[in-house]
Amino acid sequence: MSEDPATQNRTVPFPRVSDDATAPPPLAGTGTARPSRLSAGVRGAARRLSWGVVDQAASSVTNLVVGIVVARSLGVDAFGAFGLALVTYAVVLNLSRGLCTDPLTVRFSGTAHGPWRDATRQAAGSALVVGIAAGLLCLAAGVLLGGAAGRAFVALGIVLPALLLQDSWRYAFFAAGRGASATLNDLVWGVMLVPALLLASHRAGVGGFVLGWGAAAAVAALTGCLQLRLLPAGPRAVLGWLRNQLDLGLRYMLENTMVSGAAQLRLYGLGAIAGLAAVGSIRGAQLLLGPFMALLMGVSLVSVPEAARVLSRSRHRLLPFCLVLGGGQAVAGALWGAAILLLVSEAVGRRLLGDVWPSAVALLVPTTLVVMAGSFSDGAMAGLRALGAARRSLFSQTNAACAYLALGLGGAALGGAMGSAWGVALATAFSAAVAWYQLRSELHHHRPHGPSRPRRRPEKASQP
Repeated sequence: MSEDPATQNRTVPFPRVSDDATAPPPLAGTGTARPSRLSAGVRGAARRLSWGVVDQAASSVTNLVVGIVVARSLGVDAFGAFGLALVTYAVVLNLSRGLCTDPLTVRFSGTAHGPWRDATRQAAGSALVVGIAAGLLCLAAGVLLGGAAGRAFVALGIVLPALLLQDSWRYAFFAAGRGASATLNDLVWGVMLVPALLLASHRAGVGGFVLGWGAAAAVAALTGCLQLRLLPAGPRAVLGWLRNQLDLGLRYMLENTMVSGAAQLRLYGLGAIAGLAAVGSIRGAQLLLGPFMALLMGVSLVSVPEAARVLSRSRHRLLPFCLVLGGGQAVAGALWGAAILLLVSEAVGRRLLGDVWPSAVALLVPTTLVVMAGSFSDGAMAGLRALGAARRSLFSQTNAACAYLALGLGGAALGGAMGSAWGVALATAFSAAVAWYQLRSELHHHRPHGPSRPRRRPEKASQP
Protein backbone atom coordinates (compact mmCIF):
# COMPACT_ATOMS: atom_id res chain seq x y z
CA MET A 1 0.00 0.00 0.00
CA SER A 2 1.42 3.39 -0.96
CA GLU A 3 1.80 6.08 1.67
CA ASP A 4 0.42 9.58 1.71
CA PRO A 5 3.02 11.80 -0.10
CA ALA A 6 3.38 14.08 2.91
CA THR A 7 4.38 11.21 5.16
CA GLN A 8 6.98 9.49 2.99
CA ASN A 9 10.68 9.28 3.83
CA ARG A 10 10.13 9.35 7.55
CA THR A 11 13.41 9.62 9.40
CA VAL A 12 13.34 10.47 13.08
CA PRO A 13 16.21 12.86 13.91
CA PHE A 14 17.42 10.76 16.83
CA PRO A 15 16.97 7.09 17.68
CA ARG A 16 13.95 6.74 19.90
CA VAL A 17 15.68 5.11 22.81
CA SER A 18 13.61 5.10 25.94
CA ASP A 19 14.98 7.08 28.84
CA ASP A 20 13.92 4.17 31.05
CA ALA A 21 16.15 1.61 29.36
CA THR A 22 18.58 1.54 32.26
CA ALA A 23 16.05 1.99 35.06
CA PRO A 24 15.61 -1.04 37.38
CA PRO A 25 12.22 -2.74 37.18
CA PRO A 26 9.77 -1.94 39.98
CA LEU A 27 9.04 -4.54 42.63
CA ALA A 28 6.06 -6.70 41.88
CA GLY A 29 2.83 -5.36 43.26
CA THR A 30 4.16 -1.92 44.13
CA GLY A 31 2.32 -0.18 41.29
CA THR A 32 5.12 2.37 40.86
CA ALA A 33 6.13 1.55 37.30
CA ARG A 34 4.38 4.48 35.63
CA PRO A 35 5.64 7.20 38.06
CA SER A 36 9.17 5.79 37.82
CA ARG A 37 9.11 5.90 34.04
CA LEU A 38 7.67 9.41 34.08
CA SER A 39 10.27 10.61 36.58
CA ALA A 40 13.13 9.09 34.59
CA GLY A 41 11.81 10.64 31.38
CA VAL A 42 11.54 14.09 32.94
CA ARG A 43 15.04 13.85 34.41
CA GLY A 44 16.47 12.71 31.08
CA ALA A 45 14.76 15.52 29.17
CA ALA A 46 15.90 18.09 31.73
CA ARG A 47 19.49 16.88 31.53
CA ARG A 48 19.57 16.99 27.73
CA LEU A 49 17.89 20.40 27.70
CA SER A 50 20.32 21.76 30.28
CA TRP A 51 23.44 20.80 28.32
CA GLY A 52 21.93 22.12 25.11
CA VAL A 53 21.16 25.47 26.73
CA VAL A 54 24.54 25.71 28.49
CA ASP A 55 26.47 24.90 25.33
CA GLN A 56 24.49 27.28 23.17
CA ALA A 57 24.81 29.97 25.84
CA ALA A 58 28.61 29.62 25.71
CA SER A 59 28.58 29.79 21.91
CA SER A 60 26.16 32.71 21.69
CA VAL A 61 27.85 34.73 24.43
CA THR A 62 31.00 34.43 22.32
CA ASN A 63 29.18 35.95 19.34
CA LEU A 64 27.56 38.61 21.54
CA VAL A 65 30.93 39.74 22.92
CA VAL A 66 32.39 39.89 19.43
CA GLY A 67 29.44 41.95 18.20
CA ILE A 68 29.67 44.43 21.09
CA VAL A 69 33.43 44.88 20.74
CA VAL A 70 33.15 45.41 16.97
CA ALA A 71 30.21 47.80 17.33
CA ARG A 72 32.13 49.88 19.88
CA SER A 73 35.37 49.85 17.90
CA LEU A 74 34.03 50.52 14.40
CA GLY A 75 31.49 52.87 12.87
CA VAL A 76 28.02 51.93 11.65
CA ASP A 77 29.23 51.31 8.07
CA ALA A 78 32.05 48.95 9.11
CA PHE A 79 29.72 47.19 11.53
CA GLY A 80 27.34 46.67 8.62
CA ALA A 81 30.19 45.06 6.64
CA PHE A 82 30.90 42.81 9.63
CA GLY A 83 27.19 41.90 9.68
CA LEU A 84 27.31 40.87 6.01
CA ALA A 85 30.24 38.57 6.76
CA LEU A 86 28.42 37.02 9.72
CA VAL A 87 25.21 36.35 7.82
CA THR A 88 27.27 34.76 5.02
CA TYR A 89 28.95 32.54 7.60
CA ALA A 90 25.50 31.56 8.93
CA VAL A 91 24.36 30.46 5.46
CA VAL A 92 27.50 28.38 4.86
CA LEU A 93 27.22 26.91 8.37
CA ASN A 94 23.64 25.76 7.73
CA LEU A 95 24.69 24.26 4.40
CA SER A 96 27.53 22.38 6.11
CA ARG A 97 25.26 21.11 8.87
CA GLY A 98 22.68 19.86 6.38
CA LEU A 99 25.21 17.95 4.28
CA CYS A 100 27.62 16.84 6.99
CA THR A 101 26.56 16.90 10.63
CA ASP A 102 22.75 16.58 10.59
CA PRO A 103 23.03 13.09 9.03
CA LEU A 104 25.60 12.28 11.71
CA THR A 105 23.20 13.13 14.54
CA VAL A 106 20.33 11.36 12.78
CA ARG A 107 22.00 8.03 12.09
CA PHE A 108 24.84 7.75 14.61
CA SER A 109 23.41 9.08 17.89
CA GLY A 110 23.62 6.41 20.54
CA THR A 111 25.35 3.89 18.26
CA ALA A 112 28.42 1.81 19.09
CA HIS A 113 31.69 3.66 19.46
CA GLY A 114 33.29 2.23 16.32
CA PRO A 115 30.63 3.29 13.79
CA TRP A 116 30.24 6.66 15.51
CA ARG A 117 34.01 7.24 15.37
CA ASP A 118 34.21 6.47 11.63
CA ALA A 119 31.15 8.60 10.89
CA THR A 120 32.52 11.51 12.94
CA ARG A 121 35.80 11.52 10.99
CA GLN A 122 33.93 11.52 7.69
CA ALA A 123 31.46 14.22 8.76
CA ALA A 124 34.32 16.42 10.01
CA GLY A 125 36.26 15.92 6.79
CA SER A 126 33.15 16.84 4.79
CA ALA A 127 32.68 20.02 6.83
CA LEU A 128 36.34 20.92 6.21
CA VAL A 129 35.91 20.45 2.45
CA VAL A 130 32.76 22.63 2.47
CA GLY A 131 34.70 25.28 4.41
CA ILE A 132 37.56 25.29 1.92
CA ALA A 133 35.23 25.54 -1.10
CA ALA A 134 33.11 28.28 0.45
CA GLY A 135 36.24 30.08 1.65
CA LEU A 136 37.60 30.29 -1.89
CA LEU A 137 34.33 31.82 -3.06
CA CYS A 138 34.44 34.37 -0.24
CA LEU A 139 38.02 35.29 -1.13
CA ALA A 140 37.00 35.91 -4.74
CA ALA A 141 33.96 37.93 -3.66
CA GLY A 142 36.08 40.03 -1.30
CA VAL A 143 38.58 40.89 -4.03
CA LEU A 144 35.77 41.95 -6.35
CA LEU A 145 33.89 43.98 -3.72
CA GLY A 146 36.77 45.96 -2.24
CA GLY A 147 36.32 48.42 0.62
CA ALA A 148 35.22 47.39 4.14
CA ALA A 149 32.89 44.68 2.86
CA GLY A 150 35.66 43.24 0.68
CA ARG A 151 38.12 43.09 3.57
CA ALA A 152 35.51 41.32 5.73
CA PHE A 153 34.87 38.70 3.05
CA VAL A 154 38.56 38.06 2.42
CA ALA A 155 39.10 37.47 6.13
CA LEU A 156 36.02 35.23 6.30
CA GLY A 157 37.33 33.13 3.41
CA ILE A 158 40.57 32.50 5.31
CA VAL A 159 38.91 31.33 8.55
CA LEU A 160 35.83 29.47 7.23
CA PRO A 161 37.45 25.98 7.22
CA ALA A 162 38.35 26.29 10.91
CA LEU A 163 34.90 27.64 11.81
CA LEU A 164 33.10 24.71 10.15
CA LEU A 165 35.47 22.10 11.57
CA GLN A 166 34.89 23.40 15.11
CA ASP A 167 31.13 23.20 14.59
CA SER A 168 31.36 19.61 13.31
CA TRP A 169 33.18 18.51 16.49
CA ARG A 170 30.47 20.18 18.52
CA TYR A 171 27.71 18.18 16.83
CA ALA A 172 29.75 14.99 17.11
CA PHE A 173 29.90 15.47 20.87
CA PHE A 174 26.12 15.78 21.04
CA ALA A 175 25.69 12.68 18.87
CA ALA A 176 27.79 10.78 21.43
CA GLY A 177 25.85 12.23 24.37
CA ARG A 178 28.87 14.28 25.53
CA GLY A 179 27.30 17.69 26.01
CA ALA A 180 29.88 18.66 28.61
CA SER A 181 32.70 18.14 26.09
CA ALA A 182 30.89 20.34 23.55
CA THR A 183 30.53 23.07 26.16
CA LEU A 184 34.23 22.84 27.07
CA ASN A 185 35.19 23.24 23.42
CA ASP A 186 33.04 26.36 23.06
CA LEU A 187 34.57 27.76 26.24
CA VAL A 188 38.04 27.30 24.73
CA TRP A 189 36.88 29.40 21.78
CA GLY A 190 35.57 32.08 24.15
CA VAL A 191 38.78 32.22 26.18
CA MET A 192 40.95 32.49 23.07
CA LEU A 193 38.82 35.39 21.84
CA VAL A 194 40.18 37.65 24.57
CA PRO A 195 43.75 37.99 23.20
CA ALA A 196 42.46 37.79 19.60
CA LEU A 197 40.08 40.72 20.03
CA LEU A 198 42.63 42.75 21.97
CA LEU A 199 45.10 42.33 19.12
CA ALA A 200 42.47 43.19 16.50
CA SER A 201 41.30 46.30 18.37
CA HIS A 202 44.73 47.91 17.99
CA ARG A 203 44.38 47.80 14.21
CA ALA A 204 40.68 48.76 14.29
CA GLY A 205 39.84 47.12 10.97
CA VAL A 206 36.85 44.93 10.18
CA GLY A 207 39.11 42.34 8.51
CA GLY A 208 41.26 42.10 11.63
CA PHE A 209 38.24 41.38 13.82
CA VAL A 210 37.00 38.62 11.51
CA LEU A 211 40.49 37.08 11.45
CA GLY A 212 40.75 37.22 15.25
CA TRP A 213 37.32 35.62 15.66
CA GLY A 214 38.23 32.82 13.26
CA ALA A 215 41.69 32.27 14.76
CA ALA A 216 40.09 31.63 18.16
CA ALA A 217 37.77 29.10 16.49
CA ALA A 218 40.81 27.40 14.93
CA VAL A 219 42.30 26.83 18.40
CA ALA A 220 38.97 25.32 19.51
CA ALA A 221 38.92 23.09 16.40
CA LEU A 222 42.41 21.77 17.22
CA THR A 223 41.29 21.23 20.82
CA GLY A 224 38.40 19.15 19.48
CA CYS A 225 40.87 16.91 17.65
CA LEU A 226 42.65 16.31 20.96
CA GLN A 227 39.41 15.76 22.88
CA LEU A 228 38.18 13.16 20.41
CA ARG A 229 41.63 11.85 19.41
CA LEU A 230 40.47 12.11 15.82
CA LEU A 231 41.52 13.86 12.62
CA PRO A 232 39.13 14.70 9.75
CA ALA A 233 38.88 12.03 7.06
CA GLY A 234 40.50 12.39 3.64
CA PRO A 235 38.84 13.13 0.27
CA ARG A 236 37.88 9.50 -0.54
CA ALA A 237 36.04 9.04 2.73
CA VAL A 238 34.40 12.44 2.32
CA LEU A 239 33.00 11.44 -1.07
CA GLY A 240 31.70 8.21 0.43
CA TRP A 241 30.02 10.06 3.28
CA LEU A 242 28.32 12.57 1.01
CA ARG A 243 27.13 9.80 -1.29
CA ASN A 244 25.81 7.55 1.48
CA GLN A 245 24.01 10.38 3.30
CA LEU A 246 22.65 12.09 0.20
CA ASP A 247 19.02 11.17 0.89
CA LEU A 248 19.09 13.07 4.18
CA GLY A 249 21.79 15.60 3.36
CA LEU A 250 20.02 17.25 0.43
CA ARG A 251 16.74 17.65 2.29
CA TYR A 252 18.37 19.04 5.43
CA MET A 253 20.61 21.32 3.39
CA LEU A 254 17.56 22.82 1.64
CA GLU A 255 15.67 23.29 4.89
CA ASN A 256 18.66 24.71 6.77
CA THR A 257 19.72 27.15 4.09
CA MET A 258 16.30 28.30 2.90
CA VAL A 259 15.53 30.91 5.56
CA SER A 260 19.17 31.78 6.30
CA GLY A 261 19.73 32.36 2.58
CA ALA A 262 16.71 34.65 2.49
CA ALA A 263 18.12 36.52 5.50
CA GLN A 264 21.42 37.00 3.69
CA LEU A 265 19.75 38.25 0.51
CA ARG A 266 17.56 40.56 2.54
CA LEU A 267 20.59 42.18 4.17
CA TYR A 268 22.40 42.42 0.83
CA GLY A 269 19.31 44.05 -0.68
CA LEU A 270 18.90 46.36 2.30
CA GLY A 271 22.50 47.45 1.97
CA ALA A 272 22.01 48.15 -1.74
CA ILE A 273 18.72 50.04 -1.16
CA ALA A 274 19.38 51.91 2.09
CA GLY A 275 23.16 51.64 2.64
CA LEU A 276 25.44 49.80 5.06
CA ALA A 277 24.23 51.95 7.97
CA ALA A 278 20.77 50.34 7.65
CA VAL A 279 22.37 46.89 7.79
CA GLY A 280 24.27 47.93 10.91
CA SER A 281 21.03 49.11 12.54
CA ILE A 282 19.30 45.79 11.87
CA ARG A 283 22.30 43.85 13.20
CA GLY A 284 22.39 46.05 16.28
CA ALA A 285 18.73 45.34 17.07
CA GLN A 286 19.36 41.62 16.63
CA LEU A 287 22.38 41.90 18.91
CA LEU A 288 20.21 43.29 21.71
CA LEU A 289 18.20 40.07 21.57
CA GLY A 290 21.34 37.95 21.46
CA PRO A 291 21.18 36.44 24.98
CA PHE A 292 17.58 35.38 24.45
CA MET A 293 18.46 33.92 21.05
CA ALA A 294 21.11 31.86 22.83
CA LEU A 295 18.36 30.32 24.96
CA LEU A 296 16.21 29.59 21.90
CA MET A 297 19.06 27.95 20.01
CA GLY A 298 19.93 25.85 23.04
CA VAL A 299 16.35 24.63 23.26
CA SER A 300 16.39 23.89 19.51
CA LEU A 301 19.27 21.43 20.01
CA VAL A 302 16.93 19.10 21.89
CA SER A 303 13.41 20.14 20.81
CA VAL A 304 13.16 17.69 17.88
CA PRO A 305 14.33 14.59 19.77
CA GLU A 306 12.04 15.51 22.68
CA ALA A 307 9.12 15.91 20.27
CA ALA A 308 9.97 12.48 18.83
CA ARG A 309 9.88 10.97 22.31
CA VAL A 310 6.47 12.53 22.96
CA LEU A 311 5.21 11.16 19.64
CA SER A 312 6.48 7.67 20.48
CA ARG A 313 4.35 7.71 23.64
CA SER A 314 1.19 9.25 22.20
CA ARG A 315 0.34 11.00 18.95
CA HIS A 316 -2.27 13.09 20.76
CA ARG A 317 0.34 14.63 23.07
CA LEU A 318 2.46 16.06 20.28
CA LEU A 319 0.31 19.11 19.48
CA PRO A 320 0.05 20.27 23.13
CA PHE A 321 3.79 19.75 23.52
CA CYS A 322 4.54 21.89 20.45
CA LEU A 323 2.10 24.58 21.63
CA VAL A 324 3.80 24.77 25.02
CA LEU A 325 7.25 24.73 23.40
CA GLY A 326 6.53 27.50 20.88
CA GLY A 327 4.20 29.56 23.06
CA GLY A 328 6.53 29.50 26.05
CA GLN A 329 9.44 30.73 23.95
CA ALA A 330 7.28 33.47 22.40
CA VAL A 331 6.21 34.77 25.82
CA ALA A 332 9.82 34.72 27.04
CA GLY A 333 10.87 36.69 23.94
CA ALA A 334 8.22 39.33 24.61
CA LEU A 335 9.42 39.72 28.20
CA TRP A 336 13.05 40.07 27.10
CA GLY A 337 12.27 42.75 24.52
CA ALA A 338 10.10 44.66 27.02
CA ALA A 339 12.87 44.50 29.62
CA ILE A 340 15.38 46.06 27.21
CA LEU A 341 12.98 48.83 26.24
CA LEU A 342 11.98 49.66 29.82
CA LEU A 343 15.14 48.97 31.82
CA VAL A 344 18.14 49.77 29.60
CA SER A 345 18.91 53.47 29.69
CA GLU A 346 20.43 55.56 26.90
CA ALA A 347 23.75 55.72 28.74
CA VAL A 348 23.95 51.96 29.23
CA GLY A 349 22.89 51.35 25.64
CA ARG A 350 25.62 53.60 24.29
CA ARG A 351 28.16 51.83 26.48
CA LEU A 352 27.08 48.54 24.88
CA LEU A 353 26.76 49.48 21.21
CA GLY A 354 28.25 52.96 20.91
CA ASP A 355 26.86 54.94 17.97
CA VAL A 356 24.85 51.91 16.80
CA TRP A 357 22.53 52.13 19.86
CA PRO A 358 20.03 54.84 18.75
CA SER A 359 19.19 53.22 15.43
CA ALA A 360 19.21 49.71 16.93
CA VAL A 361 16.80 50.43 19.79
CA ALA A 362 14.41 52.14 17.37
CA LEU A 363 13.99 48.77 15.62
CA LEU A 364 13.58 46.71 18.78
CA VAL A 365 9.76 46.38 18.71
CA PRO A 366 9.46 44.83 15.23
CA THR A 367 12.59 42.75 15.85
CA THR A 368 11.06 41.37 19.06
CA LEU A 369 7.88 40.50 17.15
CA VAL A 370 10.02 38.61 14.64
CA VAL A 371 11.55 36.56 17.46
CA MET A 372 8.14 35.87 19.01
CA ALA A 373 6.57 34.68 15.76
CA GLY A 374 9.70 32.69 14.92
CA SER A 375 9.58 30.99 18.33
CA PHE A 376 5.97 29.97 17.76
CA SER A 377 6.89 28.66 14.32
CA ASP A 378 9.78 26.64 15.79
CA GLY A 379 7.31 24.71 17.93
CA ALA A 380 5.42 23.59 14.84
CA MET A 381 8.62 22.77 12.93
CA ALA A 382 9.79 20.53 15.80
CA GLY A 383 6.55 18.58 15.47
CA LEU A 384 6.87 18.28 11.70
CA ARG A 385 10.43 16.96 11.96
CA ALA A 386 9.43 14.50 14.67
CA LEU A 387 6.68 13.22 12.39
CA GLY A 388 9.15 12.97 9.52
CA ALA A 389 6.87 15.09 7.31
CA ALA A 390 9.62 16.06 4.89
CA ARG A 391 7.42 17.61 2.23
CA ARG A 392 5.38 19.63 4.70
CA SER A 393 8.40 20.99 6.56
CA LEU A 394 10.14 21.88 3.30
CA PHE A 395 6.94 23.55 2.04
CA SER A 396 6.75 25.60 5.26
CA GLN A 397 10.38 26.68 5.02
CA THR A 398 10.00 27.61 1.35
CA ASN A 399 7.01 29.82 2.14
CA ALA A 400 8.87 31.36 5.06
CA ALA A 401 11.91 32.20 2.90
CA CYS A 402 9.84 33.72 0.08
CA ALA A 403 7.73 35.83 2.43
CA TYR A 404 10.81 36.93 4.41
CA LEU A 405 12.65 38.07 1.31
CA ALA A 406 9.69 39.70 -0.45
CA LEU A 407 8.37 41.65 2.54
CA GLY A 408 11.85 42.41 3.90
CA LEU A 409 13.01 43.99 0.64
CA GLY A 410 9.62 45.54 -0.11
CA GLY A 411 9.67 47.19 3.30
CA ALA A 412 13.23 48.39 2.73
CA ALA A 413 12.19 50.08 -0.53
CA LEU A 414 9.31 51.82 1.24
CA GLY A 415 10.91 52.72 4.55
CA GLY A 416 14.57 51.74 4.82
CA ALA A 417 15.64 49.76 7.89
CA MET A 418 12.36 50.41 9.75
CA GLY A 419 10.23 49.33 6.80
CA SER A 420 12.33 46.19 6.35
CA ALA A 421 12.01 45.30 10.04
CA TRP A 422 8.20 45.57 9.97
CA GLY A 423 8.05 43.68 6.69
CA VAL A 424 10.00 40.79 8.18
CA ALA A 425 7.73 40.83 11.26
CA LEU A 426 4.67 40.36 9.01
CA ALA A 427 6.46 37.65 7.01
CA THR A 428 7.40 35.70 10.13
CA ALA A 429 3.84 35.82 11.48
CA PHE A 430 2.55 34.50 8.15
CA SER A 431 5.18 31.75 8.16
CA ALA A 432 4.18 30.67 11.67
CA ALA A 433 0.55 30.33 10.56
CA VAL A 434 1.61 28.18 7.58
CA ALA A 435 3.77 25.92 9.77
CA TRP A 436 1.00 25.31 12.29
CA TYR A 437 -1.49 24.58 9.52
CA GLN A 438 0.92 22.02 8.09
CA LEU A 439 1.42 20.42 11.51
CA ARG A 440 -2.32 20.10 12.17
CA SER A 441 -2.86 18.66 8.69
CA GLU A 442 -0.06 16.13 9.14
CA LEU A 443 -1.40 15.04 12.53
CA HIS A 444 -4.84 14.58 10.98
CA HIS A 445 -3.46 12.29 8.26
CA HIS A 446 -0.67 10.68 10.27
CA ARG A 447 -1.07 6.96 10.85
CA PRO A 448 1.57 5.15 12.88
CA HIS A 449 2.94 2.03 11.20
CA GLY A 450 2.95 -0.62 13.88
CA PRO A 451 5.20 -0.09 16.90
CA SER A 452 6.80 3.30 17.41
CA ARG A 453 10.05 2.51 15.69
CA PRO A 454 11.73 4.74 13.16
CA ARG A 455 12.21 3.24 9.74
CA ARG A 456 15.83 3.95 9.03
CA ARG A 457 18.54 2.84 6.68
CA PRO A 458 21.20 0.59 8.15
CA GLU A 459 23.68 2.61 10.15
CA LYS A 460 26.70 1.90 8.02
CA ALA A 461 29.60 4.26 7.52
CA SER A 462 31.81 4.03 4.48
CA GLN A 463 35.37 3.06 5.22
CA PRO A 464 37.81 6.00 5.43
